Amino acid sequence: MASTPRKSRKTPAPDPVLALTPSRRRRILRLVLRGLAGVAGFFALLVLLFSFVNPPVNIYQVQESIRLGGLEREWVNFEDIAPVMGRSAVAAEDANFCLHWGFDLTAIRAAVAEGGNRGASTISQQVVKNVFLWHGRTWLRKAMEGVLTPAVELIWSKQRILEVYLNVAEFDEGVFGVQAAARHYFNVDARNLTALQAARLAAVLPDPKGRSASNPSNFVRSRTRSIISGAETIAADGRDACFRD
Repeated sequence: MASTPRKSRKTPAPDPVLALTPSRRRRILRLVLRGLAGVAGFFALLVLLFSFVNPPVNIYQVQESIRLGGLEREWVNFEDIAPVMGRSAVAAEDANFCLHWGFDLTAIRAAVAEGGNRGASTISQQVVKNVFLWHGRTWLRKAMEGVLTPAVELIWSKQRILEVYLNVAEFDEGVFGVQAAARHYFNVDARNLTALQAARLAAVLPDPKGRSASNPSNFVRSRTRSIISGAETIAADGRDACFRD
């Protein structure tokens, strides 16, 4: 009777990670750390540079320019923006702008209590997202935003943060910055905006594609009145001190 040949057992392939020698693991770890240090250094340089150099076009603006075939945008210095515009933006988006270091913990707790149905991003966080990062709800972006926001708060003045915010915010489809928005909606320069016009511009944030400052819905009209009141309160109680000339 012929014997049945025995099947040879295959030796499992070694795990390539486990097969690495200690010296190779250390080399890979050094490369990873150097890469992370390089990324950190790159962003640190940008944060420092943009504290006095106006940021160029950002990722979102490039995407919109390709989609729309062009943009309306024009940089304007803070002293050439009507003071009421700064107060209106703060009243609309971040009433405690002068009181926090980049994160409004009170707003964050309120957002958590409401199940995340309301936003808690500060103007500083929005500047970091618009200038250095990209739009989209990803953990990576939020993590980078969480690291960069305190750095911007540490190096930039509050006035500089608000200046950059007003120049990179989108106020209508393809319309970026308060100067372009003032001309687009009201045919005036940013320095000549009235309290009503400034509040209307602030009222379209953060949904410039769904709201209009020149053809306001009932919601925008109501929000405008609230912003006018909030801007007056901020001026009266001194919460504009950190960006007031």
